[in-house]
Amino acid sequence: MDAKAINTFPIREYLAARGIRPAKDKGYYGLYHSPLREDRTASMKVDYDKNLWIDYGAGEGGTLIDLVMRMERCDAGEAMRQLEQRISGTPSFSFHGYSNPVSPHRESAIAIEKVRPLESFALLDYLTERGIDLAAARAHCSEVHYYVVDKSYFAVGFRNDAGGWELRNRYFKGCTSKALTTRRGDYPTCLVFEGFMDYLSFLTLKHNSTPPHNIVVLNSVTNLAKAVPFIASHEQVYAYLDNDEAGRKATSELKEACRNLSDQSIHYRPHNDLNDYLRSRRPVKEHRRSRVRKF
Repeated sequence: MDAKAINTFPIREYLAARGIRPAKDKGYYGLYHSPLREDRTASMKVDYDKNLWIDYGAGEGGTLIDLVMRMERCDAGEAMRQLEQRISGTPSFSFHGYSNPVSPHRESAIAIEKVRPLESFALLDYLTERGIDLAAARAHCSEVHYYVVDKSYFAVGFRNDAGGWELRNRYFKGCTSKALTTRRGDYPTCLVFEGFMDYLSFLTLKHNSTPPHNIVVLNSVTNLAKAVPFIASHEQVYAYLDNDEAGRKATSELKEACRNLSDQSIHYRPHNDLNDYLRSRRPVKEHRRSRVRKF
């Protein structure tokens, strides 16, 4: 069973099988207490028609596979394996019991329409709000226009080594495939980042869009195991991971694998990540909303 087929199975049926029910059900969408974090306000929305979810508190969203990857802290292959087992062996995944199930032939994955250089005012304003130097963003990112079902969107796109895209805009955080991104050269040192916003933050802080180091952007800590062989081959490794439980665990695993690792997260505590630290150092003036187009 491929990803397209797996992603047609209703997210709410998957959640129901896990004992997770909507706090509010509006018929065509439900509001849930997020299973990804402590959430007292039910700020995760599941759109039943599109079969997509978005966690407004975490700023993340996507397909059923994306949700399982986040809940189980696993990669896409493992998420698909778990879902395939549940779908084939659990009656609760039978499409019965709801008045408006998703058609098994309906496309719900992200489909790329076009990729071009960053030029959208909305995206440039978003990056400026994050404190990112626009020259660095243009050097490493693209403007990606894409479809989800029959609606079009656009976002800042960061290419991964599998040819997919990490996608970010003011309202959405997702990806077309979950894989790491590397920049490889003849360097003895390697810098490791959890997400591409942290990488862009580093470039902004250093005023250098082409640092003389090899680069690994995990795009998710679930990709760490795939990245370790390349990272561990360097004489010196600098880790810029998040100051949360997942980031600390990943840094600890890197320390075990690398003979000479320097944990750089101590330099931006108590901030959660490098981008939070950058924004604290560079307060952004209120933008004129009149020039910002909606996504």
